[in-house]
Amino acid sequence: MTGPISPSFRVTGPITIASVVEGEGEVSALPLLLRRIAGELSIWNVRTPAPRRIPRSKLIAPGGVEGADLQASYQVTGAGGVLVLIDSDDDCPASLGPDLLERALRTRGDKEISVVVAHREFEAWFLAAAASLSGRRGLADPLDPPSDPESIRGAKEWLSARKTNGTPYKPTVDQAGLAEAFDMTQARKTAPSFDKFWRDIERLLRSGS
Repeated sequence: MTGPISPSFRVTGPITIASVVEGEGEVSALPLLLRRIAGELSIWNVRTPAPRRIPRSKLIAPGGVEGADLQASYQVTGAGGVLVLIDSDDDCPASLGPDLLERALRTRGDKEISVVVAHREFEAWFLAAAASLSGRRGLADPLDPPSDPESIRGAKEWLSARKTNGTPYKPTVDQAGLAEAFDMTQARKTAPSFDKFWRDIERLLRSGS
């Protein structure tokens, strides 16, 4: 958990966060989430180019994250950096994340780079703050969160089972709307991988200050 934001912090130039994702839903959801965090930090001069989407199998394959990071880095010409966001699925985040980061840094060690591994999947962050999504996008009201949201293998299915409007959860339809609405403070408390995501994004936003 980070401390209070210093009132003396000022942004003097544009900040760019270029990103690489694996899922279709994150292409629209991630920029919204990045801008929400920037707003919470009172940082407004932020560019969030459309994320580059690369399937997980290609991203983790030899040369995958290296090439993705290289291409994304061309979008960062000043302050900011590159974010790689991937689901852990059944892999260990504590192993997958550092390994991908080390590989990415070999390619562009001159840039700020962050690799965030969402434990299980991106939607686990919604489960961590499920109460704040009650009634949103056809979800039940009230919506009680699971006791350990990042232990659930199948967060998308968990959300589908709690839809009351007869439609399943679809990342390309629902993910951006939920990313814009979920309680980030609550998610930081109960989803450690989201807390890391927040801290990494804050570091990228403050780079060059």
